[in-house]
Amino acid sequence: MLMYPEIDPVAIQLGPLSVRWYGIMYLIGFASGYWLLARRARQPNSGWTVEQVSDVIFYGALGVILGGRIGYVIFYNFSAFLSDPLILLKVWNGGMSFHGGFLGVMLAMWLFARKYRKNIWDILDFGAPIVPIGLGAGRIGNFIGGELVGRTTDVPWGMVFPHIDNLPRHPSQLYQAALEGVALFCILWFFSAKPRPRYAVSGLFALFYGIFRFGVEFVRQPDGHIGFVALNWLTMGQILSLPMIAVGLILLYLAYGKRNGKQTAS
Repeated sequence: MLMYPEIDPVAIQLGPLSVRWYGIMYLIGFASGYWLLARRARQPNSGWTVEQVSDVIFYGALGVILGGRIGYVIFYNFSAFLSDPLILLKVWNGGMSFHGGFLGVMLAMWLFARKYRKNIWDILDFGAPIVPIGLGAGRIGNFIGGELVGRTTDVPWGMVFPHIDNLPRHPSQLYQAALEGVALFCILWFFSAKPRPRYAVSGLFALFYGIFRFGVEFVRQPDGHIGFVALNWLTMGQILSLPMIAVGLILLYLAYGKRNGKQTAS
């Protein structure tokens, strides 16, 4: 049995200004994503410029932050929103949803596509490989903050989170960092190293993220104010992941089932 290390969620305190580890994780995700995409943009015939990479990261950041916050409130805390709509602005209380951030990024990429007259799926295929970096960093931020803990367990690596209770639990944040972060990044980065049909990279991302998230939900503690939403085991995270699995399969079919011949530059 392991003990949660009780890490201070505030990384740097500058007078009244608190810089939290969770915010630093977001910064790491965006900065790393920019660096990797800029490298690919400099490759011959990439179809991208470094300036466009800067803009797509900016658009993506807005989509993640705004969509993630709105999605969390709508998907996971809608009753509180109806009672107090200003909860949407209370970001200091925490609460971000990947699925909301995903929808936010989709909207942001549509706006980016209109500005640069690019096909939105080429943009998504180009950017999808760096998304797991942000996901993995975010889950490390969850672990540092001691939030989104796992269910109780008797496995040898079970971890006690004293601020929750004295029961050993799955460190599900680390599972998600390993799967949604490290594993998914490796799959997508190496897959996208060669030209692939349009939709293929985005489809692979949606499919594997949905599978990984659906699986980890079996050991992650459901949100207390929601609990199980069906069958006494199905969680909100699993319900939101099923459409991603379906979309991933559809996109892969469009990429390879009809051999559309469109090649991405990633």
